[in-house]
Amino acid sequence: HTAGLEAALTTARAAGDIARVAQDCGLRAEDVAAFFEAFAASPRVVTAFSQGVNQSSAGTDKVNAIINSHLAVGAVGKPGAGPFSITGQPNAMGGREVGGLANQLAAHLDIEETAHRELLQAFWGCSQMPEQPGLKAVDLFEAVHEGQVRAIWIMATNPVVSLPEAERVRAALKGCDLVVVSDIMAETETASLAHVRLPAAGWGERDGTVTNSERCISRQRPFLPSHGEARPDWWIISQVAARMGFGAAFDYAGPEAIFDEHARLSGYGQAAVPRVFDISGLAGLSRADYDALEPRQWPLPAGADAEFDSARCFGDRPVRDQWHTMTRTGLSPKLAAHRQEVTVDLHATDALASGVQPGGLARVKSPRGEVFARVSCSGEMQRGHAFLPIHWNGQTAARAEVGKLIAPVVDPISGEPEFKHTPVAVSPLPVRWHGYALLRNDDADSAHNWLARWGEVLPAYWCLIRGEQHLQFRLAGFEKPQEVASRVRALLGAGGDADWLEYSDQTAGDYRAVWLVDDRLEACFYLSARPDLPGTEWLSECFASERLAGNERAALLAGAPSTRANEGPTVCACFGVGRQTIVDAIRDQDLDNEAAVTKRLRAGGNCGSCLPEIRALLADVAA
Repeated sequence: HTAGLEAALTTARAAGDIARVAQDCGLRAEDVAAFFEAFAASPRVVTAFSQGVNQSSAGTDKVNAIINSHLAVGAVGKPGAGPFSITGQPNAMGGREVGGLANQLAAHLDIEETAHRELLQAFWGCSQMPEQPGLKAVDLFEAVHEGQVRAIWIMATNPVVSLPEAERVRAALKGCDLVVVSDIMAETETASLAHVRLPAAGWGERDGTVTNSERCISRQRPFLPSHGEARPDWWIISQVAARMGFGAAFDYAGPEAIFDEHARLSGYGQAAVPRVFDISGLAGLSRADYDALEPRQWPLPAGADAEFDSARCFGDRPVRDQWHTMTRTGLSPKLAAHRQEVTVDLHATDALASGVQPGGLARVKSPRGEVFARVSCSGEMQRGHAFLPIHWNGQTAARAEVGKLIAPVVDPISGEPEFKHTPVAVSPLPVRWHGYALLRNDDADSAHNWLARWGEVLPAYWCLIRGEQHLQFRLAGFEKPQEVASRVRALLGAGGDADWLEYSDQTAGDYRAVWLVDDRLEACFYLSARPDLPGTEWLSECFASERLAGNERAALLAGAPSTRANEGPTVCACFGVGRQTIVDAIRDQDLDNEAAVTKRLRAGGNCGSCLPEIRALLADVAA
């Protein structure tokens, strides 16, 4: 399955020796040499890579180098061997199978190959077929900006937040003649610019199939009813196509009919244009058989018997908290409890050199924009590196869109943006007060209504977190604390006869206010000139109480009852374990590793995303 090995080796040698590789990677030369030797000598080696490799202006070259290394030593198609892309989407493989990229056709057919285009044209019975790849994401929005594309339909993504040079993307859509957006969230940055908004069904409401990275096709059955007027994407597309006069080509009775066409196309013309992808053995399924479909790996050609082994393509000749920009998970209080603010993660030495402190606020700036974020030193970052999550957006935080920092530099082949290499400067954000507000949230529009109400008066820094029956705003600003405190009652909308509790210490710069309605917590506001405010865990629970007892009312201004242990901010969102609970367990029970913490508290035993923070807590206690 390989050609050009000698030329590849010559090019690799010319790029530098082991000493040069070690220097570039910040490693010891002897360690690099030992790794190379172990890779070449081991019959079983897996390379797992994710967006840190792909999201680069040289991402295609990096992935090719990984694949070539496996081909060169024969570590492909064997148990425990192969290059393994840990992609960001659960159906990324399925999307490629159906031609879901601008440079692909369905069923692994190549848009630039005449025979491939003719095969698909004959199968579909269509009179025209594009001969060149379409525009990839960054190029597409540049074309919109230049007026070359005047109508655009955006489905299941939020490019105003997620793409590089995000402000230019926003300007492009503002100037576009027709912007259609299909999404499950009514309010996103992209949807706010749409002329037409189409309510789409969410993942748990959809019926179809997904394909994972090992080519395993699985039935996806809905476990929730669709809400309101939401419909699945295939139905929306079919309805629009019918209104444009193409109803005959999109006359699907349901997802099973689409899958049947997909399966038939995969086997069509295999003699003339051979492809490994072939699931024609699944064509012709009845609705009942489609519903009962068990997970199967491709290839699965027509005529294959039940014992057909498709587990390994090269078996005969062996040679990895929130989703995206919160448009899928932003309504989940459980996830919001885990990472409650925009954070920039730095090496402790870099934080010191930049004049910022863990828990303090920083300005992260590039030539294209700036982001405000809370500083974290998790211990996971190398010197000279900074990490900002993509999740936060203008609906959930102030100046938090990391896309505003990034230049629109892309890989020339894949079109993948250079998300992972942007020089930034980090400096302290000189705020004069810190605070938070908790507000009752009785309906789905509360967050949007509060943002609209506070839009002109929100401080320099804010984050919105959704909790159970309440909203939480984390706040900080440049004004004097007293100036903010004087406006709190009006901001919350509490009238003169409201049940209002208040505490103020102007010398220390502290202010706290609580508003109750019929002994039920309606809102509270806590402000200090210092960042060390009381935790919000107990206050959050108070919103679930229909009537607060006398001792609970008395404790509201303190932020916690005197008899309650403070669990601290949530570390393990899966099992609801707080930071102080973990610290106390480590100290009191002499826990010395993550496994011991998991065994005692369950923290870290599910998704594992909190394990780096648990490791940092273990190190802090040990120190």
